Amino acid sequence: MVLEVIYIVRHGFRSNWVVDPATGTYRANIPSPTGIPSDPALAGYGVLQAQQLGDHLMKVDPPVDLIYSSPFYRCLQTLLPFVKARVARDGKDKIRVHVERGVGEFYGLARFDHPSPAPIGELRRHFEHLETDAEPIITPSTKGESIPQLHERLAYCLQHLIHRADTDPNGPKALLICCHAATMIALGRVLTGRMPEDISADDFQCYTCSFSKFDRRTKEKNASIPDSSWSPDTPEQIPNIGWKNGAGIAGGWDCSVNADCSFLAGGAERGW
Repeated sequence: MVLEVIYIVRHGFRSNWVVDPATGTYRANIPSPTGIPSDPALAGYGVLQAQQLGDHLMKVDPPVDLIYSSPFYRCLQTLLPFVKARVARDGKDKIRVHVERGVGEFYGLARFDHPSPAPIGELRRHFEHLETDAEPIITPSTKGESIPQLHERLAYCLQHLIHRADTDPNGPKALLICCHAATMIALGRVLTGRMPEDISADDFQCYTCSFSKFDRRTKEKNASIPDSSWSPDTPEQIPNIGWKNGAGIAGGWDCSVNADCSFLAGGAERGW
């Protein structure tokens, strides 16, 4: 069996932070649970959105059987209602959330270091059922990324994630990824292979707690490990997967649901 469907969701409405572009100092009026100003929890409204998203995820077909998340608190918190519902239905040993920095937040290029997410030990203080590999597939540079680097980072990460799913003896059919606004847009582009000439094109949407679905074009295993590997010593140098011009990752995917918000009481909000 191979992976057939990828579901992508964005985190819910979050608390805010500010950064001084001259010094790179991040500040937040509401303290973060992890102590990192740019790692806020969901706002109260975002918690309600996450509950509504969780109800929706319990009904998707095929059902979610593999979960990856950005390591930032707001993404893990967004998944929490769904995870709790699955644990209540299937038992605590039947669901795990894999934490992967490769699908994490996008920070623009800067002279200073952007904050990194909390380590897995800290995250496990707040969330049960977390899994992580010894090393992430790929980690964004602390100096930030360009828009092209963001797309290449996600293409490299997804190639590895799909390969893992295709070779998993448990045979997962449906992968769920919880991420961020820019990440959600870029994931749609690398999966379908549709990269617009204008990077600001209005193609894939990213509303808070929105739900997208991508269907695999082929049932054959096409996700091989890249010949060249990414190295943390040169984080800005990302191997080219060759996903553009309609190719997509691992044989390509078609978008059948683009940021659906019909299950949210407030509808579509905070899109780019």
